[in-house]
Amino acid sequence: MFLHQPVLREKVVDYLRPVLGEGSVVIDATVGSGGHAEALLRAGAGRLIAVDRDPEALQRARQRLAEWGDRVTYVHEDFRHILKIALSHAPLGLVDAVLVDLGISMDQLKDPSRGFSFEQEGPLDMRMNPWDAETAERIVNQRSFEELVRIFREYGEEPRAEAVARAIVEARKRGPITTTTQLAEIVRNVVRRRGRTDPATRVFMALRIAVNRELEGLDVFLVDAFHVLRVGGRLAVLAYHSLEDRVVKRIFHRLALPCRCEPQVGVCVCEGQPLGRVLTPKPERPDRAEVRQNPASRSARLRVIEKLAPVRFRDLVYREPKPRVSWPGGVG
Repeated sequence: MFLHQPVLREKVVDYLRPVLGEGSVVIDATVGSGGHAEALLRAGAGRLIAVDRDPEALQRARQRLAEWGDRVTYVHEDFRHILKIALSHAPLGLVDAVLVDLGISMDQLKDPSRGFSFEQEGPLDMRMNPWDAETAERIVNQRSFEELVRIFREYGEEPRAEAVARAIVEARKRGPITTTTQLAEIVRNVVRRRGRTDPATRVFMALRIAVNRELEGLDVFLVDAFHVLRVGGRLAVLAYHSLEDRVVKRIFHRLALPCRCEPQVGVCVCEGQPLGRVLTPKPERPDRAEVRQNPASRSARLRVIEKLAPVRFRDLVYREPKPRVSWPGGVG
């Protein structure tokens, strides 16, 4: 088993420490191998609800967190179902902190059978949850040219999206594309290497996002996660590319506005009280030492918001336009 290094671990703990203590309840919505969860328990979390849609990750977390016994509850679930998770496992459905890490873990990346990496040959899978139906192989072999272009352009900001999609369509006429190395070679024949970044990087990231619907419902999840916090609770989000980070930034900004009334109302009826306070006006980034130790952390952004007032249903109307990617994805 590969030792996954939790990104910005000390920063995460520092921001959540004020709400930890006896009786506190924390949801780690993407527990992975349990690195952040372990640090939060050592920092004083009373109970921790460990959630992951990857059953293998959940098993690794069980092993790592075994010493905390029944203080940890393990839930195999998609983090986007956080309302149901909180209602099922937290008193009154409220918690003191929520952490979500939107990256892929090194354990997943280094396992060839998962199909996330082009460095070793493996099946074109890329599913976080092996029970999901969609795979990268299905997308590559069944989606239209236009749909492939959209995926590579929107999710990976691949400048040569059309050329890559065209090469894939031509290659699959000769037979199905079934392995990571097969796809990577197709991309490398079309996209020129720039610096140390492999030409297949953006295409693989785009496919991973599409397979796991990583942006689908992210805005709703963030508001739901904020909703399950007690007043004074904190939500921490680790993002690894601009598609995610723009959604997080926008939702946090909206939650922290002093007035949430619609402009057409013409008068403030919310009493000018913001729902939350953004604790990271600029996102926290890993320092040079962490990047040297864990190069995959280089693109990480940590944003944290504190809940100041209860959320009313009329506040929950947020949608994200389709943004452009400006920095590459990474490993959580």
